[in-house]
Amino acid sequence: MIKRFLTGHFGCEVIQADAADDALAALRQRQVDLVLVNRKLDVDYSDGVDVIRQIKAEPQFAGVPVMLVTNYPEHQQLAVQLGAQRGFGKLELEQPATIERLRPILS
Repeated sequence: MIKRFLTGHFGCEVIQADAADDALAALRQRQVDLVLVNRKLDVDYSDGVDVIRQIKAEPQFAGVPVMLVTNYPEHQQLAVQLGAQRGFGKLELEQPATIERLRPILS
């Protein structure tokens, strides 16, 4: 769903990581424009906020934009406090505000 949205609106390549270790390894191997993190990871239902915490703890990733994908404002707020940009929820996916939030990063 999100991959189709991103490729359809921005023509970007999407690299999927299933866990924090996979995401960190991908970030070490290539330059990325944006990291999107689900609030709950599909692979083990762990907390996506912990993934953001791990990414932002690495000095070399300080400038990489990170967003949390969640419909819950309290989780968005926590992600922002950890250094992420305000993300969006899956219910907001096709809304113009979401596209405008992503445009400066992915265009």
